[in-house]
Amino acid sequence: MKRFRASVLGGSGFAGAELVRRLLLHPEVELVRVGAADHIGEPLSAALPHLEGKTQLHFEELTPAQAVTEVDIVLMGLPQKASIPVVEAALARGVKVLDLSGAFRLREPAQYQRYYGEVHPRPDLLQRFVYGLPELQRELIRGADTVASPGCFATAIELGLLPLARRGWLRGAVSSVGITGSSGAGVAASATTHHPTRANNLRTYRPLTHQHTPEIEDALKSAGARDFRLDFVPVSAPLVRGIFVSSFARVSAELTQAELTDAFQQQYRGESFVRIPRSRFPEVVAVAGSNYAEVGFEFGPVEGDERLLTVFSCLDNLMKGGAGQAIQNMNLMLGLEESLTLEDIGPYP
Repeated sequence: MKRFRASVLGGSGFAGAELVRRLLLHPEVELVRVGAADHIGEPLSAALPHLEGKTQLHFEELTPAQAVTEVDIVLMGLPQKASIPVVEAALARGVKVLDLSGAFRLREPAQYQRYYGEVHPRPDLLQRFVYGLPELQRELIRGADTVASPGCFATAIELGLLPLARRGWLRGAVSSVGITGSSGAGVAASATTHHPTRANNLRTYRPLTHQHTPEIEDALKSAGARDFRLDFVPVSAPLVRGIFVSSFARVSAELTQAELTDAFQQQYRGESFVRIPRSRFPEVVAVAGSNYAEVGFEFGPVEGDERLLTVFSCLDNLMKGGAGQAIQNMNLMLGLEESLTLEDIGPYP
């Protein structure tokens, strides 16, 4: 018998599909309930055809109370507003919460209002949530009952810049350009995300105003970045899964290749899901479909007492950038081996 019981909300979406798939494979956690806004009463295969014959579960229209009944943890792939009442119900019943939305990633209500365009309905709960980047605050996640999983762009940028922040080398303005696959836009097509306009196109959206910006700044400042500001430009690309980020930082001209290499190696030594490729140049095809991220870097020319450093990072937006990292956090919260159901490598190419 499995030791824990879980429910998933938002199970018919792309992130929900990965949550469901990983939980059905999980040796210690039983998936007992899947909530969704569509396909109510239908088998999961109605929206997730790869699960045909693999489970007897059906999509349910769940109230917040029903979502947290007789479970140990609820995993939510819901819009921000929809997450709030579920969190309230879970806290009342002592159920752990893992939220994939942006509702609880920020500490300051003013930041939430600026980047999400509305007043936070429960600002008193913001300080209660732990930001769920395991490579930054694993021990806090282990002891948490409420965790906010980071955004996909945020995870990629943070993992690339974290070694610099830890050494006190990350300061001032940093620019990042992140290229993302179409699955990050969700299962419902829009004028700018459906196949005819996406398949042969590159376009930016929300340049310098993307909602992941403040969580990245907060996370890296907590890791040691000083006077840090991020200028972030996201770009949609004609691929389904994957994020590739190039971040441009100015560091001391005295910083050597050996010191930089040591910083990255020390930061990620022993980490299950962050790799430094031998070439130092990550590739999306190396991580797509898996929970692994890759990071690398390249020095630029010296200009006065500074030099340009370009940091590259990539991951699968639905896995390490979404549902995979949520399962990683869930394992930590439940006291389980962190890598359970996540160690499989992705397909190639």
